[in-house]
Amino acid sequence: MFDDARPEGLTDALLALAQRYGVVPDFWGFDGSHQWVSPGTMVDVLAALGVDASTPERVAVELENAEDEVWRRMLPPVVVLRQGATPHVAVHVDDGAPVATWIEFEDDGGRREVGQVDHWVAPRVVDGRTVGRATVEIPADLPLGWHTLVAQSGPTVTRSPLVVTPARMELPAGLGERRGWGFMAQLYSVRSTRSWGVGDLADLADLGWGSGRLGADFLLINPLHAAEPVPPLTPSPYLPTTRRFVHPLYVRPEEIPETAYLPIAERSLVEWQAEVARPMSDDPGPIDRDAAWAAKRVALEVVFAAPRSAARQARFEEFRQEQGRGLEDFATWCALYEHYAPDAWPEEAQDRNSPLVRRLRAELADRIDFYCWLQWVADEQLATAQAAAREAGMRLGIVHDLAVGVHPEGADAWALRDVLASRVAVGAPPDMYNQQGQDWSQPPWRPDALARDAYRPFRDLLRTILRHAGAIRVDHVIGLFRLWWIPQGRSPHEGAYVRYDHEALVGILCLEAQRAGAVVIGEDLGTFEPWVRDYLSERGVLGTSVLWFEYEDGGVMPPEHYRRLALATVTTHDLPPTAGYLAGEHVDLRHQLGLLTDSLDKTRADARAERERMVEVLRSRGLVGPAPSERELVEALHRLVLASPSVLVGVSLADAVGERRTQNQPGTDQEYPNWRVPLADSAQNLVTVDAVFEHQRLRSLVSVLGR
Repeated sequence: MFDDARPEGLTDALLALAQRYGVVPDFWGFDGSHQWVSPGTMVDVLAALGVDASTPERVAVELENAEDEVWRRMLPPVVVLRQGATPHVAVHVDDGAPVATWIEFEDDGGRREVGQVDHWVAPRVVDGRTVGRATVEIPADLPLGWHTLVAQSGPTVTRSPLVVTPARMELPAGLGERRGWGFMAQLYSVRSTRSWGVGDLADLADLGWGSGRLGADFLLINPLHAAEPVPPLTPSPYLPTTRRFVHPLYVRPEEIPETAYLPIAERSLVEWQAEVARPMSDDPGPIDRDAAWAAKRVALEVVFAAPRSAARQARFEEFRQEQGRGLEDFATWCALYEHYAPDAWPEEAQDRNSPLVRRLRAELADRIDFYCWLQWVADEQLATAQAAAREAGMRLGIVHDLAVGVHPEGADAWALRDVLASRVAVGAPPDMYNQQGQDWSQPPWRPDALARDAYRPFRDLLRTILRHAGAIRVDHVIGLFRLWWIPQGRSPHEGAYVRYDHEALVGILCLEAQRAGAVVIGEDLGTFEPWVRDYLSERGVLGTSVLWFEYEDGGVMPPEHYRRLALATVTTHDLPPTAGYLAGEHVDLRHQLGLLTDSLDKTRADARAERERMVEVLRSRGLVGPAPSERELVEALHRLVLASPSVLVGVSLADAVGERRTQNQPGTDQEYPNWRVPLADSAQNLVTVDAVFEHQRLRSLVSVLGR
């Protein structure tokens, strides 16, 4: 792989150091060309991992230290394995000293001895101490769970988490025999007469119930991750301040039990705010999250101040204790953000353990209580929505979406700074749609720090999201294998891939999902190594197949060739709704926004050719006549997807009602109202939760799905 064509400066020692930390020195471009990462990028990426590779002498020191660090630890920081595996684990003690090793089980506190295997390794002198290595074999019949591996040599005892994950997740009962279909919706865009300008969790319950009554098995929604606590709010659900906790914008104040018992004066305050916000649900223009949250926040503060019954208070305290330090840190960040806005934070406030932050935790205790309470009431309303979906007959219910990363100045970046890399951002290398590459501005996990922390931050966010979910969709699931790191000050095309321990990350994802009774769906679109899809399928993780992206032998892939373990759809949220896509409106929009890399005429011709290829496939199968209408084409495309063996089929709610406007135009920020487009039909009439299931086009499409 490493030949003489590599750039000067990529020495054997630097390559060895990069390999030690998972930094990949080369990659294949979208055009099939082999490309090397520059030495400068390699040094910068290693620096973000806490490794100084600035000179050949420092590289040599870091290589030596990396090996020594393994021998300094009695046990690895964490051991993650598949159930049924028998991995060997190295135990480091003073050379010649005896060592005893055992496993303490998660549930019952039971104990099991672990035996050594005959595998001699020469001792190593580390920090003037001669260290020996014993090797133990983990038994194959361990139960799933978060256990503890313990080693003792003399008075020294070391504990390390031992995580046993499912070898393979199985589909829920019946899903393998009869496929499930469901709607895909941007929740904020689907409003009711009772919404406060933005679709909320009460609307989610109604959407889930209504979809279930029509025969749907799931409702896939956009990420509900929290944004800033005070305006301006970031509209993108894929650039949250945290991935673990919920945006309180989605809370319906009237659904909180204490609201019903407010005294007249306080009740009037809530109603006045509702009277300000509800008319925004009739506004066909871009959704105004800032105005909606300003009104809702006042109402929620009134409800928060109301007394709770002893039982309700106890449940709140139990929730708070269950969510632990993570919730307290998030609520503290919200209180600090509110306290300092709009001014810059002092440097000391950036450290959650600083004396300043400790003092402010006490001074802002009431605001911290408020932000913890918001998460509790959101959790209750999420539980209600999932229960409504399941009671209506859904086999899965609500499918939650996990974004790939977080805002660089958000709550997670503040609270998890020990496991997030600094001075780098996640993005993507150049591709045919973005020839300069993409910078998503999000700080990535540090693979080494995640392992040192036994993957607890990853586990905790999964547990919170999966509390009330029938499935989880992992956006850009390739990020569990590798991410494109872009050093600060460099262009997106000057990045490098950093590998992650996918066996640990995917294993923990499967373990937490199986414990929650949920299915895992990986969004595996875009550029990735071919074996990744096979690996995910082997673990029982569903992939994603989008009709417009599936090609085979230079033509449209027959849907019969799709994977069985997949969510198959006609479109995705990064494409316009199908009606707009068929009409080529995305080409005109990209032209207006200056996003085309080819001429307008060529791009239009390419779009027409793509449409005609697809329509010809439909004609060849007898799914449309010679002059199909827009509705007939949309329904025929869904019939085509239904020919696949995929166990799940998703239908965009926008497609179901004939919406033409895109929710998100990649490559834009303020130039287009991304993530702010309310749901409307083909005539741009708003479609509400109250009316959506009586919509003629939706019911016609549902009849296709039922057949």
